[in-house]
Amino acid sequence: MDSEASTEPTPARAHTEQDHYEAVVIGGGQAGLATAFYLLRAGVDTLVLDDQPAPGGAWRHVWPSLRLFSTAGFSNLPGMPMPAYRGFPPASHVVDYLTAYEHRYQVPVERPVQVTRVVHHDGTFRIDAERRCDGQVVRRSWTATTVIAATGTWSAPFVPAYPGRFTGTQWHSANYPGPAPFRGSTVAVVGAANSGAQIAAELTEDPGVGEVDWYTRHPPRWMPDEVDGRVLFRRNRARAAAIDRGDPDPGADSGLGDIVVLPQVRAARDAGGLEATPMFSSLDEVTADQLIWCTGFRPALGPVRHLLTDGSPQVPGLLLVGYGDWTGPGSATITGVGPFAKAAARQAAERVNKTVK
Repeated sequence: MDSEASTEPTPARAHTEQDHYEAVVIGGGQAGLATAFYLLRAGVDTLVLDDQPAPGGAWRHVWPSLRLFSTAGFSNLPGMPMPAYRGFPPASHVVDYLTAYEHRYQVPVERPVQVTRVVHHDGTFRIDAERRCDGQVVRRSWTATTVIAATGTWSAPFVPAYPGRFTGTQWHSANYPGPAPFRGSTVAVVGAANSGAQIAAELTEDPGVGEVDWYTRHPPRWMPDEVDGRVLFRRNRARAAAIDRGDPDPGADSGLGDIVVLPQVRAARDAGGLEATPMFSSLDEVTADQLIWCTGFRPALGPVRHLLTDGSPQVPGLLLVGYGDWTGPGSATITGVGPFAKAAARQAAERVNKTVK
């Protein structure tokens, strides 16, 4: 359990049509909620803007069989442990947890609103957003002393460019819905990391799905079977501590491998269903009916990208949380985002003469 589990932040005030906040957090997923926890506890006047219709962030959109790499006991945001779950929790358990977390700490969230642009002028940010209501677009703006971008990556799927042409149906792991649409079809799955292995495993185990070709640029690098998110969590914490001390960065977990061997993946691998095919050089070589890109994501920085140079904020008061190794080891995970959320909240609080403890 997080050592701060018994500490309650200051309850949020009742919602008003206030226009200025000391801190505005863009994104209501795990990174945004963790940051809001620390801001509210420090008494920082905070608003979270979320583009989803309900709590849960990107976990609302992952494929049905996706599970955490860690047990519930190792999947906690600051302040509140995740409820127990036997085995590795599914996405629905995470959504329920984030919903309860938001409710417990009375996080002030406006949703669904799409932030369109963030402008910085004379030490203050203006956040422009819009929402659709009864077929009409309603625009709204707020100002803030600090803006924390916690928009994640799920809404920015990456597909590499290859020559040639594929005439079948293309998907990305971001919109993979489970095996049903692939029954009666042959499938190509591209990607040598966790999503590629998990999706290929699920499809090979479904008797209604035709032949599955799993394309990888190199042989699969399996992590040891006993390694899961708990081990990765400890390694990420040790890595972050080393960086904070000024020691050399010990490096990411890729030395262990790229694929966490979850039970379904292990079963498919051991049954011979996860034999990788060398990566194609042209889409013309892909003969499958459907193609699924499991090729990762990029930071979804649209409304603040113009305020960054080489990934770093160029104006005081713009902070980034939860974008993976780019913003800190393990910062894109539920259990790893806490220290980075706290650091961002501390910087935001200092700008308005308040203190995060």
